[in-house]
Amino acid sequence: MKPVVLVTRKLPEAVEDRLRRDYQPRLNPDDRLYSRDALIEAAAGADAIIPCHTERFSAEVIARLPASVRIIANFSVGYDHVDVEAAKGRGLVVTNTPEVLSDATAELTILLMLGAARRAGEGERLVRTRAWRDWSPSFMVGTQVSGKRLGIVGLGRVGRVTARRARGFDMEIHYHDLQRLPSDLEAGAIYHPTPEDLMPHCDFLAFHCVATPQTRKMLNSDRIALLPPGAIVVNASRGAVIDDEALIAALKSGKVAADGLDVYNNEPDIHPEYRELPNTFLMPHIGSATKETRDAMGFRALDNLDAFFAGREPKDRVA
Repeated sequence: MKPVVLVTRKLPEAVEDRLRRDYQPRLNPDDRLYSRDALIEAAAGADAIIPCHTERFSAEVIARLPASVRIIANFSVGYDHVDVEAAKGRGLVVTNTPEVLSDATAELTILLMLGAARRAGEGERLVRTRAWRDWSPSFMVGTQVSGKRLGIVGLGRVGRVTARRARGFDMEIHYHDLQRLPSDLEAGAIYHPTPEDLMPHCDFLAFHCVATPQTRKMLNSDRIALLPPGAIVVNASRGAVIDDEALIAALKSGKVAADGLDVYNNEPDIHPEYRELPNTFLMPHIGSATKETRDAMGFRALDNLDAFFAGREPKDRVA
C-alpha cells in the first residue's frame, strides 16, 4: 500500500506527477489555503504532509494531528512555521528543501537592490498611469549600485551566491555571520563579528539569515542609526528580521533611501505604510518562483519522503 500524502498547496505539475506515481496524494488543485481546523481534518489517515510556509504547525496543531502522520516534508527551505521542538516531542520527522533555491533567491535579491536603488517601482507607476511627462537632469535620480559596499547578514548558500552576483557590479562585500567562514568561502568578503560592526560599512544591506529568536527584529532603530546616510535595505529571507516601525521611520526620514522587500511580517497583511511610501520596492514573496527552482524544491521534498518510507534517514532532516 502506497503511503498517503496530504499536499497543502498546488505544486508544479512534474512534482504532482511523481506524487501520483509513487504515493496516494491528496492534492489541492484549487490551491486553497487551509484553515487550522481544515488542515487537521484533511490530514486524517495521512502518513505524511507536504506543506509550505503558508501553513503553521504550532505546538497546538502538532498535538492535534492524527496519529497516522509521521513526517512533515516542507516545500520550503525555511521551517520557522513548524514548532520543531513540539514535532520532536511527538516523534514527527521534519525536513526542508535547502540548496536548490540559492540561485533564484540571489537573483531576486539583486532585483530588489536594483529596483530600490533605481526607483523602479516609482518609474513603472509613472509610465502605467501616464504621469510621465518629460525628461530633465533632476528627474528620477536614484542610487548607483556599481562599486558600492554590500553588507550581507548570513553568508550561507544564498548569501554567497548573492555576493558572487554582486561582484559583477564591482561591489565590495562585507558580512556578518555567527562565525567567520573559511577563506575559500569568504572569497574576499570582509567579516564583521557583530551586526553593529557591519552596519557602518553598508551602502546596501541584504538579509540572508534564518528567522530565530536571536534574529527577530535584528534590524532595529539602534542598528539603522549605524548605517551610512542613504543606505538601501533589501530582504529576501524572512520578514521577522526587520522591525517594521523602525525601518518605516528611517524611510520617511531619508536615513534609509529605499528598501526592496520580498518578505514581511504577517504576510500577506503587511504593514500598510510600506504600500504608501514612494521609496519602497515590494515583491510578493517570490524569491524561489522560477520553474526550475520550484520543480527542484518539490523533487527535494519527495526525495526526503522516499528516504523516510524506505527506512533511511532523510537528507534534509531538521527535526
